[in-house]
Amino acid sequence: MDLNFTADELAFRQDIRQWVAANLPAELSHKVRHALRLTRDDMQRWARILGQQGWLGWAWPKQFGGPGWNAIQKHLFEEECALACAPRVVPFGPVMVAPVLMAFGSAEQQQRFLPGIASGDVWWSQGYSEPGSGSDLASVKCRAERRGDKYIVNGQKAWTTLGQYGEWIFCLVRTSSEGKPQTGISFLLIDMKSPGITVRPVVLMDGEPEVNEVWFDDVEVPAENLVGEENKGWTYAKHLLAHERTNIADVNRAKRELERLKRIAKAEGVWDDVRFRDQIALLEVEVVALEMMVLRVLSAEKSGKQSLDVAGLLKIRGSEIQQRYSELMMLAAGPFSLPFIEEAMEAGWQGDFPGGVAANAPLASTYFNLRKTTIYGGSNEVQRNIVSQFVLG
Repeated sequence: MDLNFTADELAFRQDIRQWVAANLPAELSHKVRHALRLTRDDMQRWARILGQQGWLGWAWPKQFGGPGWNAIQKHLFEEECALACAPRVVPFGPVMVAPVLMAFGSAEQQQRFLPGIASGDVWWSQGYSEPGSGSDLASVKCRAERRGDKYIVNGQKAWTTLGQYGEWIFCLVRTSSEGKPQTGISFLLIDMKSPGITVRPVVLMDGEPEVNEVWFDDVEVPAENLVGEENKGWTYAKHLLAHERTNIADVNRAKRELERLKRIAKAEGVWDDVRFRDQIALLEVEVVALEMMVLRVLSAEKSGKQSLDVAGLLKIRGSEIQQRYSELMMLAAGPFSLPFIEEAMEAGWQGDFPGGVAANAPLASTYFNLRKTTIYGGSNEVQRNIVSQFVLG
């Protein structure tokens, strides 16, 4: 198995690098490089720039308006964007619901929803988790009752990331209580402006309402917004989760943050500590190993071979690496990583004082936020069981 890039692939990488350098706004790159707060407008701005180029759906086939890139080209595009410190694309539209629509949606649904996702004009949210139904999605209780040509939805969704910005939400809803729990779940697309929807932000330790509760009180949803067949939503959910778990691995962001960790360690004077540098070296080995795993999967896809279903394994290793580099950044910066007072950072304070280092201030926020990565998208404990069952039978 040859994991080296071909001359054509290297030329493609260079083209992407040049385009990103010419089109990525410097102020956005600065914010990402220093882990500063990105607003809705910041994220939407980069999405629309990609959308104008036809690259927001970079993994889409040409028939749905994507560039039709192969697996290697997709990887190189993601890597160049990450290394250039571009904002991470909010995945709920282009990476998660779009593949479901392409695989299981009707032609009318594809024509209606995909253009708004591809352009970056429509913000999608995910309605999967509920209180008591996180890693055990089969136990969802949010109910949709069919009445004529519409569904009436009642219930609650929890931990809806950036749901306060959502214009549409894709939801797992219970449409039947007969048989196994998985067989009674359906996949609905819901306009978040519908009467009866209430979004309640959950303010985290860093003062950010990144996650939300979403309540449905007799919300009317046209039956035409049902994706695929009623009670077959579990199949569509698994298709989506495979994309989410691979996205969580995010080896390209790990490579970028590894370099940031080195910058912080050198600026804070701990780079000369051999034991601390050993920890950075160990992390770098883990990042390289994760990248090799990703490249093996891509090589198999490129050659048309059946690759091992490693979405869960990528998610496990990628999420643990994210937590580890945030821990080491905190250790390197010491007490200068602690303040994450939003008002101070908005006013321009970044720790630029004797002994302080620019951009250390958000480190505590990043550390606490990344505690979630081993839980969301299917907890790592559950993913280990899935991987072991697949490998051992």
